[in-house]
This record gives sequence, structure tokens and C-alpha cells, in this order.
Amino acid sequence: MAAYNRWMNEKIYAAAATLPPDEVLADRGAFFGSIHATLSHIAVADTIWLQRFAAHPANYAALEPLRGVPIQRDLAAQPFGDLAALTSHRRFLDGVIEAWAQDVSEDDLDHALAYLNTRGEAFRKPYFFLAMHFFNHQTHHRGQVTTLLTQAGVDVGSTDLSSLIDEV
Repeated sequence: MAAYNRWMNEKIYAAAATLPPDEVLADRGAFFGSIHATLSHIAVADTIWLQRFAAHPANYAALEPLRGVPIQRDLAAQPFGDLAALTSHRRFLDGVIEAWAQDVSEDDLDHALAYLNTRGEAFRKPYFFLAMHFFNHQTHHRGQVTTLLTQAGVDVGSTDLSSLIDEV
């Protein structure tokens, strides 16, 4: 899933970069408004989840760069003013995600992770399902971005996970 995440982000960001900056920022009536705002939401949510995952007793070294970073509470925040800055942060996050995914063991997935949501409400849920949610959330919102890009006349190409699965 981490490899699929990187692959799709590279495709989506390359597609978005073919549009003029004002088109990337234009409100298109989507849940987060623009292509940029939707991509920002994914990056902000990924950062929040990775920070939560950093509290796992496995103490993943890959998540070290995110420890101590102030936790964003606004899921609609756009901390990166343009697509170039957001792309740079996305590449950083995708590297962290791939390194983290390599470190997660079967035993780690059985752990119940305690965390606070953005409203400060406490939860304790199975780590396996939180990791699945993490990747599913990205896929959901990238689907929205793919639609916005298609409506803007940009073809993202194949988005199927099966495109990355080797033949046997």
C-alpha cells in the first residue's frame, strides 16, 4: 500500500503540475474546494496519523522526523502555499510512509493504539485497522482529486492498484 501510495501521488502531482497555478487553486465545488486544498488535506491527515503511529511501542525510527512537530488540528489547513511546496512535502511524507511500512511487523498490527482525534477526543483502536484506514483515506481523497483533474481536462491514467501487482 505504501508503494501504491507513492506511485499514485507521483501521478496525481505530475498531472496537477500540468495545470496553471490558478487552476490548481480554483474552487471546483469539491468537499475541500480545490485540487490544492484536497491534496493539502491528504498531507495534513497523513502527518496527523503518522504522528499518532509514532506513539506505538515499536518506536519506529522512520517516524522520528515527525515526533515533536506541532499537531495540526485543522483538517482543512493549507500549510503549503503552492503546488511546488506541497509536492516537496508530499515526497518527504511518502518516503517516511514507505520506511515506516517496511518496519511494521505482524505483531505490531495486533497492538491497540490510544490516540486523540483533532477535537481532543480519546480513542483506542486496533493498529491494523488504523493502518488500513490511513491508506484507505488517501485513496478516497485521491479519487476526488482524480475527478477534479479529469474535469479540468487532465488524464491521470490508470489508478488501479492491480497495475502494480506482478504477474505470477
